[in-house]
Amino acid sequence: MNRKLKQYLQLLWQSVLFWSVVMGLFSIFRYYGIEEEEGFQVITEYSGLQGTLRALLGFTSIGTLIGFLYATIDFVFDRFASNRISLVYDLIIRTFFYFITTIAVFTVIMDLFSSIYDINLNTEAGWWRENKSFWATILYIVFVSFIFSFIKIATEKFGKGVFLKMLMGKYKQPQEEKRIFMFLDLKDSTTIAENLGHFKYSQFIQDCFYDLNEVVPKYDAEIYQYVGDEAVLSWPYKKGLANNNCVDLFFAFQQKKHKKSEYYLDKYGVIPEFKAGLHGGELMVTEVGVIKKEIAYHGDVINTSARIQAECNTYKVLLLISEKLLQDLKINTHLTSKFLGSVLLKGKQEKVNIHTINKVR
Repeated sequence: MNRKLKQYLQLLWQSVLFWSVVMGLFSIFRYYGIEEEEGFQVITEYSGLQGTLRALLGFTSIGTLIGFLYATIDFVFDRFASNRISLVYDLIIRTFFYFITTIAVFTVIMDLFSSIYDINLNTEAGWWRENKSFWATILYIVFVSFIFSFIKIATEKFGKGVFLKMLMGKYKQPQEEKRIFMFLDLKDSTTIAENLGHFKYSQFIQDCFYDLNEVVPKYDAEIYQYVGDEAVLSWPYKKGLANNNCVDLFFAFQQKKHKKSEYYLDKYGVIPEFKAGLHGGELMVTEVGVIKKEIAYHGDVINTSARIQAECNTYKVLLLISEKLLQDLKINTHLTSKFLGSVLLKGKQEKVNIHTINKVR
């Protein structure tokens, strides 16, 4: 519950800040200095500096309420509906709720300002239908909504903070970072694919990654890439260590699949089981591509993480972690670790000590 609340609060402050600023800017664009323009007849209440400040306060208040309500709508939809309906229906239904919300917010704020400043503003039922100023504002809201959505999508794709760094050109030249990587791979994928057939197997993988995506934000993870039935997750080193995020995510994903075991059995006849390899350290990150830009990570950390995951079959365990990373973790009482041995991973000259971690039942 705490993680869900944290997600909501983060979305809330971002939305409130964004909409408060953009609606405040709209009031300045709309009213500042308008009384000095020839040919304009300006309502007295909106003329001069006092009128501009009054409009600024009103539209900022509208932005704050819109930000709060839009964030709540997005949180509810992302949590309960985004994976159950198509993108088209999702957009249509959200837009409908946004529109109703916007009318309600404008009505409340206009009523409030009419009472406070003794302004005669029409807020009778259906007032918005013939109000050209309202529709001009709606057009502005639609435009900035695209900007907000673009920023949100770009942030989700590249990771928190990475999009801004890309805009600033930080990754034009390779940069060194310390990160944790998890290679998460479907167990017995070949057998499952043969039994299900390519179409149903694709649906199976899709469902698995839907469940993974519900877990990922709760543990501050970033999805680096999907490769077939494998997902590569990443954390900045300190975020991955905090609260054992890099380990707890794996067990949360297992628990998520366990809760949906009946669904998987009814639809596919099998419950998915994933194996994972974890390792961390210094590596290089850079921007690659021209037509399709991506952030790419290069270094031994990624190779070692992948090779550690491949050893899961050898030791018949679901989670393996390098000793180097394990030493930096603070294993809680609900987790136990066991040393399995030293292995010479393919392509490496020195052996790597590996451990498995299990959750105490």
